[in-house]
Amino acid sequence: MTGLPLQVDPAAVTSAVNYVWVLTATFLIFFMHAGFAMLEAGQVRSKNVANQLTKNMLTWSVGVTVFFLVGATVSAVVGGLTGGGGYELFAVFDAGNASVANGGGWVTWLFGAVFAMTAATIVSGAVAGRMKLRAYVTYTITLAGVIYPVVVGFTWAGGFLSTLGFADFAGGMIVHGMGGIAGLTAAYIVGPRIDRFDGNGSVNVIPGHSITFAVLGTLILAFGWYGFNVGTAAAPLADGAAELASFAVVGRVALTTTLGMAAGAMGAGALAWYKTGKVDTLYVANGMLAGLVGITSNTNIITWPAALLIGGLAGAQLPVVFEFVEKRLNIDDVCAVFPVHGSAGVLGALLVAVPGLTVPSVSVDPVAQVAGVVVIGGWTVLATAAVFGALKAAGQIRVSREHEIEGLDISEHGVDTYPEFGSPDAVADGGWSDRGRSLRSDGGRPNDGNIKLVMAFIRPDKLPGVKEKLAEVGAPSITVTDVSGRGTQPAKTGQWRGEEYTVDLHQKVKVECVVADIPATDVAEAISEGAKTGEKGDGKVFVLPVEGAHQIRTGKTGPEAV
Repeated sequence: MTGLPLQVDPAAVTSAVNYVWVLTATFLIFFMHAGFAMLEAGQVRSKNVANQLTKNMLTWSVGVTVFFLVGATVSAVVGGLTGGGGYELFAVFDAGNASVANGGGWVTWLFGAVFAMTAATIVSGAVAGRMKLRAYVTYTITLAGVIYPVVVGFTWAGGFLSTLGFADFAGGMIVHGMGGIAGLTAAYIVGPRIDRFDGNGSVNVIPGHSITFAVLGTLILAFGWYGFNVGTAAAPLADGAAELASFAVVGRVALTTTLGMAAGAMGAGALAWYKTGKVDTLYVANGMLAGLVGITSNTNIITWPAALLIGGLAGAQLPVVFEFVEKRLNIDDVCAVFPVHGSAGVLGALLVAVPGLTVPSVSVDPVAQVAGVVVIGGWTVLATAAVFGALKAAGQIRVSREHEIEGLDISEHGVDTYPEFGSPDAVADGGWSDRGRSLRSDGGRPNDGNIKLVMAFIRPDKLPGVKEKLAEVGAPSITVTDVSGRGTQPAKTGQWRGEEYTVDLHQKVKVECVVADIPATDVAEAISEGAKTGEKGDGKVFVLPVEGAHQIRTGKTGPEAV
């Protein structure tokens, strides 16, 4: 039997493998949006979580569409005009037949698009909690269609910064530095949240609602970052390459990315410990990201000791820069996007030009790096200020004071992210939703025939248990209110990004139950039994007389109205 010759072209196999790698890295970068959503949601108050999540989804949905229709062409035009090369208008629309067969051009476009959307979503964290959704979407359209594409045109698309020698491997300055600077500019123009600063400029700490979300979001981002850096190490070879990616480069990028990430977390944690005596969890998380930003522009050409140095410095600058922005500039950067992305991106872009930090065969022009930072930063500030300034002048940038106090989840979306008063079994009318039991009166004359108000202040997490106990004694409808107060429960000291604040008003739930046919003592005992933990702060139950009652629907009065 004679063998058949191999029918598959090795070059085609190589190209396919490279494209699969690029798509895999692209999907990893897209998954970073889940990290951004969780990180930002954790750093805002619970009443603004849905708004933050919605902004992240719309950033991708609106932004990637605009980048396809407009942004890709803008970057090509800017690159051609400023770099002396050529360009083709709307070439991305025909990317399936351009340069690489079988849709390769669209793969290249998508890889660039996820970078663009990363830059766009950074801004949302800086202006959280007070900006109109339509204003934010308007800025996203502008950033994806013009602001970011111009930066890409100056650099990766062959523009004048590229010809000058500006080096940015995977977007430490082009993506993250640009996004962080845009966020700081936006936060300044929008203004701080209500009560963030006193009239004398002193700072009021507004903690986010979930450290858990913030840390999990950070780890998701760190995982996706390997797509950012390691994916970029192989991506250039996919564009018509006849060879597989060089693992001498890919391995270096994987190592320096990992070391920079680790050093950033340690640098931020160490400086927070030095300043406050505590290792602040949020600073460690933010420092991990700052370390990644710091080495993203240079991870392909630096030595491993340089990765530790640059990552460590990027993390250590985080508490210092955040404090400067907050206390000196009085800018309310909710998610610390400037110290995490902006200043860390600038630092990494400049440090790569320091002699001795790169591998011996590579040198970077410090003049080109400074020029790149100045041009990208200057353009970002001017363009962002123009858009946000116009929105502010039109009165379309901030929600009303009432809506901000109420929370953007309700005012902008009509949803309650955390419904406070729910229970799977007990229902407010004293019945059981899954058993069909109805309220039964004892038919006597408890409370001496009068009406009583049973009012209790309990721990929020004990509400479901209290509702079950009230249902067991056949209590009628209840009213539940979120309140804050203090009794014998001692004050606590909290910390948010290294700043201490006193918690002397503790979160409680007020339960009110008006009874006539049900003995008030039974209701009070039921609440006490359902709310008790044995620790200070369990709360108190009060029984008060009620002079009268009127049922609006029927006109009944007295005990019959109850």
